Amino acid sequence: MATINMERTVHAPIEKVFATFTDLRGAANHINGITKLEVLTDGPIGVGTKFRETRIMFKKEATEELEITSFEPNQSYSVGSHSCGAEFKTTFRFIPKGDSTEVLLNINCKPVTLFAKIVSPLTTLMMAPTMKKCMTGDLNDLAAIAEA
Repeated sequence: MATINMERTVHAPIEKVFATFTDLRGAANHINGITKLEVLTDGPIGVGTKFRETRIMFKKEATEELEITSFEPNQSYSVGSHSCGAEFKTTFRFIPKGDSTEVLLNINCKPVTLFAKIVSPLTTLMMAPTMKKCMTGDLNDLAAIAEA
């Protein structure tokens, strides 16, 4: 299983940071790496919200369908997806630090099909740096919005 852990200090209060990070309807306008994001469920963002996200990955357009699997306002939320024979879980945690907020990001990828399990070591070597670069960009873009 591949795991990526990242953190980013955002110089804004936790309420503003959490609201910025969970603004799916505005994500394509705020995150340079996302070319399109469509919320597929009605109502407020929370557990069960499904969305379709399109990015450019390896110079090609890639679209994934994701779902919010946990949601604790101003504390954390998780997003899950299934792709290429693997289960992905991304969790954001928000910790107040005075006037700032520490954002902790954890991405877990678990191969579930036989093929995914076989190619997992190679895929991890190829995908982890790309995924980390992508998420660093997302964190920086969202931090800039929250800090504005």
